[in-house]
Amino acid sequence: MGTRQIEFQIAADPPPRLDKALSRDVPADENLSRTRLARLIEEGAVSIDGTVILDPKYKVPEGAAVTIRVAEAEDSHIGPEDIPLEVVFEDPDLIVINKPAGMVVHPAPGSPNGTLVNALLHHCGDDLSGVGGVKRPGIVHRIDKETSGLLVVAKSDSAHHGLAAQFEAHSVERYYRAICYGVPDANDPRLRGVKGVSFEPGNIMRLTTQLARHRTDRQRQAVLFHGGRHAVTRARVVESFGNAAGLALIECWLETGRTHQIRVHMAHAGHGLVGDPVYGGKRKLAAKAFSAKTAEAVRAFPRQALHAAVLGFEHPVTGENLRFEAELPEDMQTLIDTLRAPLT
Repeated sequence: MGTRQIEFQIAADPPPRLDKALSRDVPADENLSRTRLARLIEEGAVSIDGTVILDPKYKVPEGAAVTIRVAEAEDSHIGPEDIPLEVVFEDPDLIVINKPAGMVVHPAPGSPNGTLVNALLHHCGDDLSGVGGVKRPGIVHRIDKETSGLLVVAKSDSAHHGLAAQFEAHSVERYYRAICYGVPDANDPRLRGVKGVSFEPGNIMRLTTQLARHRTDRQRQAVLFHGGRHAVTRARVVESFGNAAGLALIECWLETGRTHQIRVHMAHAGHGLVGDPVYGGKRKLAAKAFSAKTAEAVRAFPRQALHAAVLGFEHPVTGENLRFEAELPEDMQTLIDTLRAPLT
């Protein structure tokens, strides 16, 4: 594997730690995050005035000559595939994709190819500057295979760590649209008795629980109130459907981002998503709520009716505030149009 040499000087008033000073002064186009720089220090790849320094806490003086040896990014073991992508935004550091339902984000034993990562390796090609020393897209969040919508992926090491920090701090704006059974309402006495469910002004339902992998079904998540990981979802009704208000289009937004969070939280509240095969999305509708044709369209909907509609974050390199919206996919819009049809 080849290496390249980066040389620069420490500017005035350097931070007290070497890793912080390097992070501030390393040329921006090298796309080296502080985490990557700390790893390079520990590997003996950083020299100050000709001396290798192994301590990231070393106090580096102003004007010191820095040399960093960086191995050229390796090719990923994952193969590129020519799969069409709907690109919403792209620059040298990141790419935003409107992912279709049915596409897995990252290769796994059950899905070794045909994934978003395979598609991005082909689409980005040599534009991937390397994440963690490997030419690969940096996945900082995921949406389920059968969920459609917006996803941001890093193309550089610095963007990867910057985006990851925002997701960890829960500062990323994420809104989803979903079709659920029933209509969540603060006046529903049943909901008032569901632990973890409360309502905020504006009839906004707030779900606060812990989530963890189910004890017996490893493909599912389970609601807990002790142990697990803290999870908060909010939801509001956008539109209700049916004579008995049997279904609703809801908008959900995440304070945290856990696996299956919206799906398991809505099911816990008794308002599972239409089409959800894991959390009970095949319910019988009241006979007088919809026509037989409409009820069959609901029953036959082939996936969880969930779409990542809005994604907003601060660009990790430029600092620009970015916000993207993706319209509902055709299958969900068609179902909504069917639900709006008068009962005949």
